[in-house]
Amino acid sequence: MIESCGVPHPEVDLILVEGVPVKFDFVLDQSADVDVYGTQSRSALLPKERLQSGSIQKFIADGHLGKLATNLRLLGLDVAYDRHAQDRQLLEPMTSEDRALLTRDRRLLMHKIVQHGYYPRSQNPFEQTLEIVRRFDLRDELKPFMRCLHCNRALDFVTKADVLDQLEPLTKIYYDEFRRCAGCVRIYWRGSHFDRLRARVDDIRAALE
Repeated sequence: MIESCGVPHPEVDLILVEGVPVKFDFVLDQSADVDVYGTQSRSALLPKERLQSGSIQKFIADGHLGKLATNLRLLGLDVAYDRHAQDRQLLEPMTSEDRALLTRDRRLLMHKIVQHGYYPRSQNPFEQTLEIVRRFDLRDELKPFMRCLHCNRALDFVTKADVLDQLEPLTKIYYDEFRRCAGCVRIYWRGSHFDRLRARVDDIRAALE
């Protein structure tokens, strides 16, 4: 009945029927007062009866949220993303890898097998990033520059000697600290692009304070 009003179940955090907390499988067979609380209304009210987890740290984003996925990876968060993925290709890894689904498709969030998910309100990637960090209480989980922006795998510190043959001449001269993706083996260093990325991280952290 709640979803018939356009509210996906992953957005519902607490249901009270005549003041009594109930689960999603409660059958409403007569007229009653029903109060529905969203995930953004968390308070001291009945904390043990909340329906959504606030501690999810793994995500999968649909094809329209590429900039959001990049921002979250920049912050060190585990975000699976394929811009060409269809609904089935989102739902299968979401289930098998226990990820929260990030999508602006309300109907997809209403799919029965979706346990955890979120519908970003803003269409702006920066604002979307703030929404996700706040919704899942990730402020203390942020570890910037520790995940590949392209494939999502963790970055490992490597010595300059390990990657010397893959570096451009000027990079060999001016940089000494490197990280390598454990998946696609891309090499990362603090080049001219780093200041721009660090400024983005700083802006996000400042906005979260």
